[in-house]
Amino acid sequence: MTSPDFVPPVARPPLSRTTLLGIGGVLVCAMIWGTTWYAITLQLGTVAPLASIVWRFGLASALLFLGCLIARQKLRLTRAQHLAALGQGAFAFSISYSFTYASETHVASAIVAVTFASLTFINLVLFRLAAGQKAAAASWGGAILGILGVVVLSGGEVLKAGFDREAALGVGLALIATTASAFGNFFAWKGQTHGSAAIPSTAWAMAYGTGLLAVYGLATGVEFTIDPTFTYVGSLLYLSVFGSVIAFGMYFTIARMIGYAMASYISALTPPIAMLVSVLFEGARFGWPALAGLVLVLSGQALLIRAPKVVAAG
Repeated sequence: MTSPDFVPPVARPPLSRTTLLGIGGVLVCAMIWGTTWYAITLQLGTVAPLASIVWRFGLASALLFLGCLIARQKLRLTRAQHLAALGQGAFAFSISYSFTYASETHVASAIVAVTFASLTFINLVLFRLAAGQKAAAASWGGAILGILGVVVLSGGEVLKAGFDREAALGVGLALIATTASAFGNFFAWKGQTHGSAAIPSTAWAMAYGTGLLAVYGLATGVEFTIDPTFTYVGSLLYLSVFGSVIAFGMYFTIARMIGYAMASYISALTPPIAMLVSVLFEGARFGWPALAGLVLVLSGQALLIRAPKVVAAG
């Protein structure tokens, strides 16, 4: 017999189908992007980084356009949608990846991955200031846990690299890349508010980003060469098809479903996968700090999943 003062706990509602699909998409993107950090290092060498980015996103945008034509998706955008796609392409693909590739020439890819873990937090701040979206306290807590988790997880790599002038430059470049990605998310959201579909707008954004980089490269004398080796071509195809067409197509689709803050938590989930790739292909070894960091990352993800959705400021 229960006490008359007993109040049964309120059961949490089950996760919606949309949320579950979004979580699955986040995990798939994290798996792909967790391996692209290593693939990017295979691009560095004889070919100029800017040229590699142009080849990567040029091929990816062409494949996305072809996919839209096959699926009979409308490719025509309004003026407002084109402007949003231009902003998305400039920040998410031109600026962000130019500085990402540049940062990896100065510091280890693990440090760049750590820096990108701040993307969720930057997204929350940017969307609060620019779009008036209020995030729940749990969302902020989850974002902060994600940052702490990857810092602990990759702490050994950071310490081994040292904090000399070269490392400071690499981290600075990575921070610019991360901030540019957040602005790319904002312009993708602007396209969404103007009614553009996810995949066609992403195809246009990649095309705009590729065009801007190509024009800049031609103006600055970049040599657009290609390395015919299996390693370079193989990594280029992987980065274009999996790291760009599939991952970005899924990312911008699920961001519309579950919000850009939660979707960008992919940046916090990729370092553990990147470390696993490093163990398998580079012989790296990680200890208890890696496990502790992983627990923090997953705890942050759990908070974000259960956090109420952002709402417009009143």
